[in-house]
Amino acid sequence: MYTQGLDIPKGETSIPLGSGESPEAARFDAIMAADEKIEPKDWMPEGYRKTLIRQISQHAHSEVIGMQPEGNWITRAPSLRRKAILMAKVQDEAGHGLYLYSAAETLGVSRDELVEQLLNGSAKYSSIFNYPTLTWADIGAIGWLVDGAAIMNQIPLCRCSYGPYARAMIRICKEESFHQRQGYELMLSLARGTPEQKAMAQDALNRWWWPSLMMFGPHDTKTDADGMKSQHSEQSMRWRIKRVSNDELRQKFVDVTVPQAEYLGLTVPDPDLKWNAETGHYEFGPIDWEEFKNVVAGNGPCNAKRMKQRRAAHENGAWVRKAALAYAEKRAKRQAAAA
Repeated sequence: MYTQGLDIPKGETSIPLGSGESPEAARFDAIMAADEKIEPKDWMPEGYRKTLIRQISQHAHSEVIGMQPEGNWITRAPSLRRKAILMAKVQDEAGHGLYLYSAAETLGVSRDELVEQLLNGSAKYSSIFNYPTLTWADIGAIGWLVDGAAIMNQIPLCRCSYGPYARAMIRICKEESFHQRQGYELMLSLARGTPEQKAMAQDALNRWWWPSLMMFGPHDTKTDADGMKSQHSEQSMRWRIKRVSNDELRQKFVDVTVPQAEYLGLTVPDPDLKWNAETGHYEFGPIDWEEFKNVVAGNGPCNAKRMKQRRAAHENGAWVRKAALAYAEKRAKRQAAAA
């Protein structure tokens, strides 16, 4: 799930339509106050709907694009067991994209529209998938770090105020948890292997650590020297789309992951990392938000490659979509004739 501090579309109010404006708006606010679920047929503010479409579609796009950095290692996996595990994981990610596109469609947008937005570049996906997988250890690092960060983001979404999204996330989180464990097990095997294998695991950690921290998005309430700040976290939390701030999730991820790295015998690539006994948390160094902005803007190491491959896959699969539609139409005619 790869959410990344998504913003409300420009021009939308920062305050949800409230009681007194209409009976529908009053009911929406009552549902929010009671911490219950909004369902597809319920009235909702347009800003709420657009924010959900943007967030859910980015999440779906991320699952689909996220198949690429791992998929290109299926033929090079070092054993049949590893190949089978990786194939199952990539297949899971395709399923996650399907669940999420279906959830977005309940908000009145078609899947064709969402896919077109991805292909024409008007929709984003998680920046983490614009980094290359250079070695087999990267597959372990993605499972351990990237999926681990995704789980931190996604578990609160199981309590999202929008019902279809929350329910889709329950199954997705269960599967992502398995992916994280698989990645950590792979890293453990490398860390306990030959010196060359352990060095490969350390190199992967060095390259994926900081991009993984960026996955949580900019700061919610404070601004770095470069002005990087999440603009609409407060509104998303008021609408109960988002439950926990970017900074809280990032801190939790660091606190959980550093001891795991120590158990592996690997070193987190942060000279400023230290335990603070008073706060009960790890302190960590500044994030390079310039790199984050550059990748989000489309200038990352693999942005162009990822989109080229996705467009080619979409074009090559056109005949499958046409065949499926033709079959559906033929079946519908047969059922109508039989009736």
